[in-house]
Amino acid sequence: MNETIKLLLNHRSIRDYTAQQVKPEVLAQIVTCAQMAPSSSHVQAYTIIQITDKTLREEIKTVSGGQRWVTTAPVLFMFCADLNRPRKYFDGVDDNLMGNTEFLLMAVADAALAAQKALIAAQSLGLGGVVVGGIRNDTAKIRELLKLPKLVFPLFAMCLGYPADTPDLKPRLPQPVILRQNSYDDVTEAEMISDYDEVMRQYYAERESNVRDDCWSKRCGDFLTSKRRDEVDAVLKEAGFLKQK
Repeated sequence: MNETIKLLLNHRSIRDYTAQQVKPEVLAQIVTCAQMAPSSSHVQAYTIIQITDKTLREEIKTVSGGQRWVTTAPVLFMFCADLNRPRKYFDGVDDNLMGNTEFLLMAVADAALAAQKALIAAQSLGLGGVVVGGIRNDTAKIRELLKLPKLVFPLFAMCLGYPADTPDLKPRLPQPVILRQNSYDDVTEAEMISDYDEVMRQYYAERESNVRDDCWSKRCGDFLTSKRRDEVDAVLKEAGFLKQK
């Protein structure tokens, strides 16, 4: 097994960091690697904002539901879908064309691919990190805090730093559940999901912290039946990513 595969298979979210700061040249390497991610039509429809201001971090922490690593991580990046830049440098585009779902999906994919490259690069350099989707609890507030113009939308934050601990690896779904051949077929997955629920129940019961009685299907149910940020749609429209009805 080569070193790249080992790195990928040992991914875990890191929320606790040492006091060691990340050198500017290391950060530059990480962002350069992020920029090498695939991009639809080479538009590169994303922007990364590094948050160093302590007051801003506290505000973002509050929006994110009090996730302490937002303020304690040496590095905090905000990944944004950005159609403002390509729109700004081409005057022939009718603004009415910008509220296009395909453009939104393209920008989200570009940002997500860049973020994954950044995280892998950081891990290869001895850092760890965690992606924070909690910033979408109030995207209007985040847009205000970061002074985001129209056609720029905050998707998630990423905390980076040198790991202070090594959390347990979280088991993934069985590969046959994820990998299909030629078409979507979920006929045979019920037994595998049942077995996986038991694996996850054991994981949650035996891990070193935040022990609880839980499993994958229960977490999916909790996720799907809870309030899921319905206001995001309105903020996307206000930001020009979706057409107003």
